[in-house]
Amino acid sequence: MTTDTTSNPIGVHALVWVGDTRPSSIEYAVAKTKATGFDLLEISLHDSANLDVAAARDALREAGLGVACSRGLAFDADVSSDDPAVVERGEKLLNDSLAATRALGGTHFTGALYSALGKYGRPLTETGRRNVVAVLRRLAREAARHGMTLGLEICNRYETNVVNTAHDALVLADDIGEDNVLIHLDTYHMNIEEDDLVRPVHEVGDRLGYVHIGENHRGYLGSGHLDFTSFFHALGDIGYRGPITFESFSSAVVMEGLSNDLAIWRNLWSDGEDLARHARAFIGDRLHTNRSR
Repeated sequence: MTTDTTSNPIGVHALVWVGDTRPSSIEYAVAKTKATGFDLLEISLHDSANLDVAAARDALREAGLGVACSRGLAFDADVSSDDPAVVERGEKLLNDSLAATRALGGTHFTGALYSALGKYGRPLTETGRRNVVAVLRRLAREAARHGMTLGLEICNRYETNVVNTAHDALVLADDIGEDNVLIHLDTYHMNIEEDDLVRPVHEVGDRLGYVHIGENHRGYLGSGHLDFTSFFHALGDIGYRGPITFESFSSAVVMEGLSNDLAIWRNLWSDGEDLARHARAFIGDRLHTNRSR
């Protein structure tokens, strides 16, 4: 099958550049994202208290960049909890984050929207799952009013007990029952939980809404063991046109809290610009090759 995938926006996660969302940091991240040839900047909203939304929106528009926002929750503000007060705090975080994404000019709000980021000590309860479905159904309806989509990012077992595979995410999306709830695949997590990098893409099909490209160790693309050729071919098979965002973490760039949640203990790289330029070329080459199949 020959598929033209040149329309895919290619993004980079802000943590490749900076460890917080203060105005000076966002200004730097925007400039570097533009200079290295990306189309989109993904901003994590874990540090949203320091984010000047208006200034960030203006900087993104001036640079001609798209934006997506992501987040997970916290154990004291977790919509998968059995505790109504904890669920209420989680729902407020989600609604505030959706509003920030919209104010930034973004239409994609994605991540582990269904739970805290961290290892749980027990399986998800039936009550907890019902809470996830109810909260995300309300959030999806609010998002739809503004032409926005929600992404269910599939994370590994050490970061959530709610959604670990593409099949899990599809079942949850079906239960939520809103058309703007899409699936977010991440090759780093797929490497841990899936049988391969192809079958989940085919299973998700046209419900795929966002993609994270990351190595098995979160370092330079191509320096690990992931089969990116097969993964990009699978994206071509389903005609995926959505964002493909490079995500990599190193102890060289630290966001307090999130870095601990994700266990970013090693310095896998220290030069974010070199890393990003390499990733942009790596992704672009595979999209170009895939187009000519």
